[in-house]
Amino acid sequence: MSGGTATRGLDGVVAARTRLSHVDGLAGELIIGGYELKELAGKVSFEEAAHLLWSGRLPGPDELQALRREVAALRPLPEDTLRVVRAAAKAPPIDALRMACATLSLDLADPDDISPAADLRAAKMLVARFPTIVAAHARLATGKEPIAPRSDLPLAANFLYMVHGREPDAIAARALDTYWVTVIDHGMNASTFAGRVIASTRSDAVSAVTGAVGALKGPLHGGAPGPVLDMLVHIGTADNAEAWLEREVQAGRRIMGFGHRVYKVRDPRADVLSKVADEMASAKLEDRRLFDLARHVEQTALKVLERMKPGRNLRTNVEFYTALVLQSLGLSPRSFVAMFASGRVAGWCAHVIEQHAEDHLIRPMSEYVGPRGLTVGR
Repeated sequence: MSGGTATRGLDGVVAARTRLSHVDGLAGELIIGGYELKELAGKVSFEEAAHLLWSGRLPGPDELQALRREVAALRPLPEDTLRVVRAAAKAPPIDALRMACATLSLDLADPDDISPAADLRAAKMLVARFPTIVAAHARLATGKEPIAPRSDLPLAANFLYMVHGREPDAIAARALDTYWVTVIDHGMNASTFAGRVIASTRSDAVSAVTGAVGALKGPLHGGAPGPVLDMLVHIGTADNAEAWLEREVQAGRRIMGFGHRVYKVRDPRADVLSKVADEMASAKLEDRRLFDLARHVEQTALKVLERMKPGRNLRTNVEFYTALVLQSLGLSPRSFVAMFASGRVAGWCAHVIEQHAEDHLIRPMSEYVGPRGLTVGR
């Protein structure tokens, strides 16, 4: 690299201009398509939020119904994709999703078409089929046959139907819908950047999203909401919380569900999902016990971390309440990252659309630090 010094991990480097979302880590603010998260989550459906990102505005009633019909018709998986899901039945769900996603271009009339219309068609298809893939894999992993999607149910309700074989109650369906809206987009994170880099080469939407799934798989990005439940099980009761947390910090281990690369205050997504978890817990006694324990652990962890790691600003992140929401829906912790992807895919597709419209190759430089002047010496 000439004329400068490499910035490790591109920290602080502005890599794109976007209208899709903005993260203010100091203020604890997440803006999606012009709206603060609290103005969207629990107030608009996932399909409405996807339309907002894809078109720049919320849909009217007729547009929303048309979008829901289109997405519902695209939910069934092609045979080739289902064969891949079956072959990956024992693999982690995020791996099965990555492998299955790559096959979805086989179902497109012109998989190399990156026009705005083609990108929008691919976005609707990916949003429709990610939940079907995750649900089919969840059943195959437990020795059950996949359940075909229904077109008469909204996206979130249909997913729960495909997993459990029965129509979910309204609270459960609303909880999942709110979760997917909450995680739909989040600035220039690693998976979004990976997808935009791929799209910048004029590669297609399915390729870009497949790459984004691969980036999400990494534990430094996809996170670990599952271990939050393990932590709560190990703590067991409120009386054990402080001593357990202190031992973990003294041993140099991370307290799961706390700390974020960007947020220096409480993650606004945690605020939304804590309310969802509270609503879910009100419906089931065992969930209420776990939620009450989690609330106590959260408050205790914040005090312990402030005392033992002063100045680190380790606040509650999205993983903490994600774990409570998804387990209350009867989902396995193994599937949590794939569930996240089923919401984030709408945002990835929006970034692909935006990057294709910009039509500029992302090609940073590097700073060479290897040797020079070597000779073979023959």
